[in-house]
Amino acid sequence: MPRYRDLFRTPEFTPLFLSGSALAAAQTLAGLGLATLVFRATGSPLLSALAMFGPALAQLLGATTLLSAADRLPPRAALTAIALVFAAGTAAQAVPGLPVGAVFALLFLQGLVGSVAGGVRYGLLTEILPRERLLIGRSVFNMAVGVCQILGFATGGLLIALLSPRGTLLAGALLYLAGAPLARWGLSRRAPRATGRASAAETWRTNALLWSARPRRQAYLALWVPNGLIVGCESLFVPYDPERAGLLFVCAALGMLAGDTVVGRFVPARWRGRLASPLQALLAAPYLVFAFRPGLPLALAAITVSAVGYSASLLFQERLTALVPDELSGHALGLHASGMLALQGVSAALAGAVAQLTSPATAMTVLAAGSLVVTVALRVSEEPPRDTRPSARRGRRRTA
Repeated sequence: MPRYRDLFRTPEFTPLFLSGSALAAAQTLAGLGLATLVFRATGSPLLSALAMFGPALAQLLGATTLLSAADRLPPRAALTAIALVFAAGTAAQAVPGLPVGAVFALLFLQGLVGSVAGGVRYGLLTEILPRERLLIGRSVFNMAVGVCQILGFATGGLLIALLSPRGTLLAGALLYLAGAPLARWGLSRRAPRATGRASAAETWRTNALLWSARPRRQAYLALWVPNGLIVGCESLFVPYDPERAGLLFVCAALGMLAGDTVVGRFVPARWRGRLASPLQALLAAPYLVFAFRPGLPLALAAITVSAVGYSASLLFQERLTALVPDELSGHALGLHASGMLALQGVSAALAGAVAQLTSPATAMTVLAAGSLVVTVALRVSEEPPRDTRPSARRGRRRTA
């Protein structure tokens, strides 16, 4: 069984890991700071939810127009530029007196750039690690996200109390900026994985190719919809309990960290296919207790247990990776990341709208029930896995 130390002995894994961790920490700090800033300014659960998860909505546009660039850009240069763009956009959001409309315009631009980021990063990971180490490699990335969220939300809550939401945004901008030198000087220069010009037409063609087989469609839907709806529940933590939202987010991150650690390191291959759907059901079921307006201890326990179910994504990612060729890995994983984030943004908007009409607790219950229904439906309609890897007619793989 692969070990964690083997990953960090692999050339380039460590700088890629550190740059991704800086991005995750920055997103956590900046998201909490911006959601708090917008909620204080507007008092709107909908706008607060969109401030934290709204950039994901722009992923819908990016996934249909820009995603072919994920395999056609030099990875080192792309990751460096992405970190700089996010740093500049986050710093601009901290400008005093900036209208709420301008804040959301910057979020939209960040979302467009982010639609390519996941494909570049995870496509590069498939080049750095051999296939048999990809699952544990992705689990380490997910664990890092969990740790960064735990530290980020705890630090963010402290910074909001001691400084201000704008000060928290600036701290997030500095973390984004730290990711640029890690990518620029930690990664080696590599040629793009595919040749040809990135274009909207190429993006559409490859998206259609990836979507053409039912097993891949089911894998994408499983990666996008159930956890997207639960992220919608999390988007309501600030309006649900403004004073303890950071603690709620920390518990969610702790549960995710625990789940990714166990699944990535200890679950044997023969169990993985059987565990994916039950773990996804676990993601939704605990949120049903919010129908009874639980007290803080029970709410924290439900959120922690639920987040263990995020580890199902590792198993569905492994299934998806086995169904696509190497030269399309960046595009395929970028489509997964963009679609997942887009559904998270849609779910945040839906959650905010329902909360606006009812209450945050009611909206969380409704979205959790929807997630559970989708998980069951996908499991019932699931086909046995088979090799459906498409042949890339253009863009043959090149080596640096």
